[in-house]
Amino acid sequence: MPDKDAAFLPVVASSENHNGAAMAAYGSSGFWKRFTVGNTGASAQRPENQTKRAMQSRHLMMIAIGGTIGTGIFLSAGSAIALAGPGSALLSYFVVGIFVYCVVITLGEMSAMYPVSGAFSVFGTRFVSPALGFTLGWNYWFQWSLSIPSELTAAAIILQYWAPQVQAWEWAIVIIVPVFLLQLIHVRVYGESEYWFALIKVLMIILFIFVGLIYDWGGVRGHPGPGLSNFQNGQAFIGGFKNFAQTFVYAFYSFGGVELVAVAAGESAQPHKTVPRAIKATFFRIVLFYILTILTIGLCINWQDPTLISAAYNSDVTASSLTVVFQRAGFGAAAHVINAVLLTAVLSATNSCFYASSRMLLSLAKSGQAPRIFGWVNSRGVPIPTLLMALAMSFITFLTSIWGEGIVFTWLLNLTGISALLVWGSIGLISLRFRVAYRAQGRSLSDLPYTQPLYPLLPIGVVVLAILMFIAEGYSAVKEEPFQAKNVAATYIGVALYVVLYIGYTLYERFGLGIRQHCVPLLEVDFESDVVWKPGEGAVIQDGDQYDGKNEEDATVPRTPRWQTWLFSVVKRVY
Repeated sequence: MPDKDAAFLPVVASSENHNGAAMAAYGSSGFWKRFTVGNTGASAQRPENQTKRAMQSRHLMMIAIGGTIGTGIFLSAGSAIALAGPGSALLSYFVVGIFVYCVVITLGEMSAMYPVSGAFSVFGTRFVSPALGFTLGWNYWFQWSLSIPSELTAAAIILQYWAPQVQAWEWAIVIIVPVFLLQLIHVRVYGESEYWFALIKVLMIILFIFVGLIYDWGGVRGHPGPGLSNFQNGQAFIGGFKNFAQTFVYAFYSFGGVELVAVAAGESAQPHKTVPRAIKATFFRIVLFYILTILTIGLCINWQDPTLISAAYNSDVTASSLTVVFQRAGFGAAAHVINAVLLTAVLSATNSCFYASSRMLLSLAKSGQAPRIFGWVNSRGVPIPTLLMALAMSFITFLTSIWGEGIVFTWLLNLTGISALLVWGSIGLISLRFRVAYRAQGRSLSDLPYTQPLYPLLPIGVVVLAILMFIAEGYSAVKEEPFQAKNVAATYIGVALYVVLYIGYTLYERFGLGIRQHCVPLLEVDFESDVVWKPGEGAVIQDGDQYDGKNEEDATVPRTPRWQTWLFSVVKRVY
């Protein structure tokens, strides 16, 4: 039986040679081609010019569970309850949770087999068309880059709770320097820092759910809980479908970043093992950190409570839903604890913003879809130019802090609002094309490290739900009172960016490169680059994993009944 790690590494190395050959096809003459495509030949293929697979399974697992939990769930989640009632908010987060889980499962099938930092951007280029990959890559980079100044602003507000005499832009400098320096050291430092940041958030959420439910059930002496009163007498659903549709905005904001596991797969060790585990862990994240959190807030705080609104719009930690529940349960000093956890959450989110934006720009440069200077990495596998670009985007924070948040910055943030939905919907289309092309080339699904269940229901469900929620967003903007055209424009301005990028690259491809064929033919889809193992090796290696696992078990353990084995396999496959 071949060594599994030995089988994995040579294939990745061969994919790097394949990429070098592809870049050489563009030609090495001309400044612009060298600037956009990059160096070719041996100098471009040195090992030190590649990112390092240094993130371990526990890093990727914790990134999947709580890596991008930020101000969305700690501050803004209560606004969904205040807007439409606890029942509508719970239903909204449940629907978006199902949608996001389907996205992660379909993306995980491709990322486990092809672990690249560009993830769905690379998949869009290879499996559908270069225009789609270009659009998704730049759209995603723009989304995360603009999230950096917003997270820094939130962190500055949180720190001002303790030191109000310090200006927000001064706090931004204090925050951005250590986060940037952490990114410059090594990718494993990012993984380790995210592990501990996420662990703090996970423990806080679990503690909050326990305390909140005990308080709601009347288990705290001297603090009678509300029980189910907030869900009774018509208080569960407020404002009809219009308000319900508006709660999707808060759900999107809270769930944002679930696809980061696929981006991090490009720098994880043994991705054929770690990626499926991390993908499955998303189930716990959705149920525990979103569904149960929203349920707990809805049970403990009435939808008319003013603290639900003030936490979102004023970023007031003393009015955070978590703080309010702790205080009403008798924990008066909870504000300082929640403030500290909020700070770690924002630092974690800022850390992830730097990582996601830098790796996506790196991938675009490696694909020839961004200036080649952004494809350079140092000997430690750190993409310095892309991190500097992310740092430059963070300087928007200083402009907004000094001159105030003008209308331009507000509209730039609106560009990111619909971006996540467009990316998630596109992943469903890419998954469908991936499977069709995979079958067309006669490849076996047994070679895939992880196969999505219920195909093609999941990717079709992703596309359908994306369209329905996209329509619901527009409906809520039109029905908002008083009606303002700028609200509709702000809702769909992200679509304008998506369309401009797609059409722009299509025209460049047609008239600049002279390529008439838009979509990649099914039989020409590249399934060889960046693959974890060669065709036919997947079943052998996976059987070896199962065999090794069985040898570790005690031989005297009684045989499990067949019905329990079947039930466990179904749960394991879906979960």
